[in-house]
Amino acid sequence: MNQLSKESVTFVEVDEGGAGQRIDNFLIRHLKGVPKSHIYRILRGEVRVNKKRIDQTYRLQLGDLLRIPPVRVAARAEVEAFVPSNEFPIVFEDDALLVIDKPAGTAVHGGSGVSFGVIEQLRRARPEAKFLELVHRLDRETSGVLLIAKKRSALTAMHEIMREGNSDKRYLTLVVGDWKNARQHVKLPLYKFDTPQGEKRVMVREDGQQAHTVFNLKQSFGDYTLLEAELKTGRTHQIRVHLSHLGYPIAGDDKYGDFALNKTLMKQGLKRMFLHAHSISFNHPLSGEPLTIVAPLAKELVSFVEKLSRTV
Repeated sequence: MNQLSKESVTFVEVDEGGAGQRIDNFLIRHLKGVPKSHIYRILRGEVRVNKKRIDQTYRLQLGDLLRIPPVRVAARAEVEAFVPSNEFPIVFEDDALLVIDKPAGTAVHGGSGVSFGVIEQLRRARPEAKFLELVHRLDRETSGVLLIAKKRSALTAMHEIMREGNSDKRYLTLVVGDWKNARQHVKLPLYKFDTPQGEKRVMVREDGQQAHTVFNLKQSFGDYTLLEAELKTGRTHQIRVHLSHLGYPIAGDDKYGDFALNKTLMKQGLKRMFLHAHSISFNHPLSGEPLTIVAPLAKELVSFVEKLSRTV
């Protein structure tokens, strides 16, 4: 059990980081260590906004003054002690967005057996940052471009840009097999399910969600092919499942790949899944300026491609 400490009445003025957020979500993040049941209890009677009662669906406005009653919270140092402070390679940053080159093997956020991820480490590394939120997600084993919003207005705008299909995401992946088509549209519905062991998986199934990927052939190595994948939708494990279903599993994919071959590839130097979020293009969420952000292919992946090139 974490040591609990007594807090006094606090007053919080809402800045841009909190403006537009529901008050229950704001308090859950602000009062780390306090059970949600207790947060909703104080919301029903003791929390005030500008000296007035509000309900849990109220959206905070810039300049709102919150009165938060005394609550018992887990000591912040103990709650956060296990999260290391970590910065990541930055490929773009301004007042609205932070874009990093996420390394393979690092989760984007804590949960599902992972204590912490990119976002928790960034918040620890940047205690002065009033707002840091993931714009989208990448699989743990996928490297490359990851967007983080530094303002709520940027987060909201980026979500709309992606929802409307006004961004262009491109991945580089090495598949097992000799891919023939220079450009191929793949439209196969994806269905999410849990395995008997409780692991989340995805499969192609008629009653799944619509999913659309476009694959462009970049380089052929006979037994392997380097492809560029354009995401037209953003479903969980979309690229991985589309390719596996077509009979071209991603090299090193430990969920949908060729497991026996993966062991051989590890001995040959490929110790991870060959999937890299290479670039994203969109109009800047606040200025509207066209923006293309690129994360170069990771060194270990470049080395493996060079090795394949020498064998062709």
